[in-house]
Amino acid sequence: MLDDLKVKVGPEFYRYHIGAIDFVPDVLTEYTAKNILIVHGTVSWEKAQPKLSFLQDSRYTLSYHQYTGECSYYGADKIVEMVKEKKIDFIIGVGGGKLVDLVGYAAHVANVNFGVIPTLASNCAPWTPLSVMYKESGESEGKTEHYLRQASFFITDPELVIDSPVEYFIAGLADTLAKWYESDSILKQEHLQNEPFLQMASYTSQLCKDAITSNSTKAIADMKKLEVSEEFVHLSEIIFAVSGLVGGLGDKYARNAAAHAMHDAMSKYIAESHHFLHGEKVAYGIFYQLAIEKKWETIDQLLPLYQQLNLPTSLHQMGIFPKDEMILEQIVQFIDSKEKVHLIPVPITKDLLLNSIFELEKYINKI
Repeated sequence: MLDDLKVKVGPEFYRYHIGAIDFVPDVLTEYTAKNILIVHGTVSWEKAQPKLSFLQDSRYTLSYHQYTGECSYYGADKIVEMVKEKKIDFIIGVGGGKLVDLVGYAAHVANVNFGVIPTLASNCAPWTPLSVMYKESGESEGKTEHYLRQASFFITDPELVIDSPVEYFIAGLADTLAKWYESDSILKQEHLQNEPFLQMASYTSQLCKDAITSNSTKAIADMKKLEVSEEFVHLSEIIFAVSGLVGGLGDKYARNAAAHAMHDAMSKYIAESHHFLHGEKVAYGIFYQLAIEKKWETIDQLLPLYQQLNLPTSLHQMGIFPKDEMILEQIVQFIDSKEKVHLIPVPITKDLLLNSIFELEKYINKI
């Protein structure tokens, strides 16, 4: 029996289909929301507005805030100030992963309800009760967990999501694939085998992996044609909703491990990594975790998919292998400090973490 498991399944209300955004007012009525702050970006905001008919609804007093492009404490403070100044009773975030992370954290600080209208499928940020924080410069600042508050609604339209950069969708597939490879060996440990919520987390992570390995090619091709096919709808739903269930059900045992720890370390200590998407860095992180576990055959099995999706396999391939050994030491120190990494059922040491970086580079270079 676990006494440290926190289950937060997801947003209170979810809809994802053509025309779904028309139901936003129904949820706002449930919360008697009248004075609403819309937090948005730039390009995605322009594309989203034609589908946001509630913006013309006279029942609401609307205020607007364009975020800086980063999910930062500075950006959250700006939103909290607006909430107080304008007496906002509900926040709606329209945009990508960093924006919805920002809105979730700011709503937590301001103690108001919020909803999200994601405009792309690049990660499970709209679903999860945590925010990945960055400085305005793009440097990682860790995570904030606000698991006692989650979105009042998650509503979006595949016609909006499909009209977003394909590379973000591919990065989302990689980020979602990590759900299985980070949690599988942890959840297979004997003392966790009979925990019902962890069993559901495991089943859900396998569902994510199987869907991605089976349908990625078709979904990507359809997205490029702006064709809202069943494969595209299902895989985008897997990325931003179903994958969020893995951590929602399994908490720290299934949320993430070394792959995401490596992502965070790269974002913190390798400035050149900032131009890579979250999911691209996580893709490399998957191989890094497999190197820690010495699962070289699994890397071999994944390589064709990585090559097909043009995902990074090594730091040298990304062109960002640190020349300064001190940076590698900082990365290892950072990864070793994360409890989630020590849940992996191998003896984690700093030597293992460092040697795995070099072993992976050498292994990929030989292929």
